Order: sequence, then C-alpha cells, then structure tokens
Amino acid sequence: MRKRCRRGQQPVADPMASIASNLSRLVEPVVLYLLATDQAHYGYQFLEAVQDFALTDADIDSAVIYRTLRALEAEGLVVSDWAPGAGGPAKRVYKLTPAGLMHLKLWAQVLDQRGRALVYFAQLCAEL
Repeated sequence: MRKRCRRGQQPVADPMASIASNLSRLVEPVVLYLLATDQAHYGYQFLEAVQDFALTDADIDSAVIYRTLRALEAEGLVVSDWAPGAGGPAKRVYKLTPAGLMHLKLWAQVLDQRGRALVYFAQLCAEL
C-alpha cells in the first residue's frame, strides 16, 4: 500500500503493506528464519529444513526456494558467495544481512497480526 502524495512527488512505500501483500510467499519468512538461526546456508540445507517450518501444507519445490533466495539477494536482504564443496562442486552460500533481519522482524509482526485475525475468524465460525 502506498501513501498518497502531492502531484510530482514519489509515493512512499509502506514496508508492512509490502510484506502483507506477499503473504502467498510464505517461504520467504522461513528462509530468513533459517538464515537468522544458522539452520541453513545453501540450497540443499534449505530443502531439508524448510518443510519443518513451512507455513503451508503444500510441499515446497526447490525452484521456489532458489527463486526466493535470488529475490532476497536482489533486495539486499541476503548476500551470497561461492564456497568449495566438501568433495563435490562449489556451493552458493547465503548469509542474512542486517536489513534481512529487520525484514524478518516485520514478517513476524505481520504473521502475528494475521494469526490473531485467523484465530478470531475461526472462533466466529465455530460458534455458528
């Protein structure tokens, strides 16, 4: 959601609204969390760990994880570098940036708000 502005001025993006509009991308907060807690740093680790924290019942496809990592890197929320593999090919290793940690905290706020709204709605439906 963008704030209104006078003619000729650029609208200012609201980071909370930006996150809320991407709730369908629930892989993003999980990837950020995995990086923040040092549970995953490269593709295969994400594939193994993401299902434990998935915010959807659907299986998470590897392409979704790699697309998410590339988008996060383009936004400056993660950085990556190549590291030699142990007896195999080099791996792209990801690291959370300070901006990425702040973005994860915004996600936590949005998910908390949406979670409370869902619980409330479920209670209303159960009372019928």
